[in-house]
Amino acid sequence: MKILGSSEAQRLEILSKLKDPLQTLDAHIDFELFRPTLAKIFPALPASAPGRRRFDPVIMFKILILQRLYNLSDEQTEFQLNDRRSFLRFAGLGVRDTVPDHTTIWTFRETLTKHHTVEELFDQLTLQLTRQGVITQKGVIVDASFTEVPRQRNNHAENDQIKEGKTPQEWEGQSHMLSQKDVDARWTRQKNIIYFGYKNHVAVDLDSKLILNYKVTPANTYDGTVFEELLPPLPEGTPVYGDTAYPSRARHAWLEQHGLVNKLQVKATRLRPLNALQKLWNQSCAKVRCRVEHVFGFMENSMHGPELEYIGLKRISTGIGLNNLVYNLVRWVQLQCKNPPQFCLFEFRNQPV
Repeated sequence: MKILGSSEAQRLEILSKLKDPLQTLDAHIDFELFRPTLAKIFPALPASAPGRRRFDPVIMFKILILQRLYNLSDEQTEFQLNDRRSFLRFAGLGVRDTVPDHTTIWTFRETLTKHHTVEELFDQLTLQLTRQGVITQKGVIVDASFTEVPRQRNNHAENDQIKEGKTPQEWEGQSHMLSQKDVDARWTRQKNIIYFGYKNHVAVDLDSKLILNYKVTPANTYDGTVFEELLPPLPEGTPVYGDTAYPSRARHAWLEQHGLVNKLQVKATRLRPLNALQKLWNQSCAKVRCRVEHVFGFMENSMHGPELEYIGLKRISTGIGLNNLVYNLVRWVQLQCKNPPQFCLFEFRNQPV
């Protein structure tokens, strides 16, 4: 970073006195932790290499963190980086440094998607938090949340072909239309509310409320189908909490086989309503299971999401994975601070670009 003039230094000092939340995040997280993983796909180039110099991958990764923390488009991210000193400082750039444009940001994220790097970065952070004892594994909560995407206006015939894994003939040869059509997203209904998009299935640590693992699927995927994939290796006797979407005889047997304590809520059926004992069981489980709603609530309110405008399961998986990773980073800071910073101070969706 270049040397700052006195006036610029004074303005940054004022931001610090005003308790810039991004400075607190940067102070508590060593982002160099992620450099080895990023360096695998963005190796350092020799000084004699021709062409424009590549942006540091850690700087680009921090820019993606800003993007997901405030739910910004690539164009809005470029605008805010040029407009806000707090964003520049967090990214590790100075006022005289070149700022990545929206195309560079898109290309960097696309490269992460191609190499499935976000999953590796997430697992790396989870391992670090487990080694430090932040993740206690004294209990796990499983749940899922919808991530909506722009709704498609297809006719019934086109939707039927998409469900069969085919591309409608009318779209063939129309590259622009194909680039705007999400053939992986699905419609579903829950409690008389219609959703279109994907699901973010998570396993959350009971004590810390950190996400241990996640799985991204189309929105119509039943929650219980990814239950076993979500659970990481857990100590024997660990209680596993879940709502009525998860219990089954096979699942109860699987939990017992792996030495895990079954804390799944009981589901009533039309012919078998819950008895008094089952209602008490569900209430006791719900008092603990509700902690997972804090995770989704933070993403919805503080991170202004989780709606995404990416197209396709691979890109959505990267976006949701980054959301989960950013949540864990912020939650880690909250656990370390007596007076946690507020990250929901600004709303950028209506900012000009």
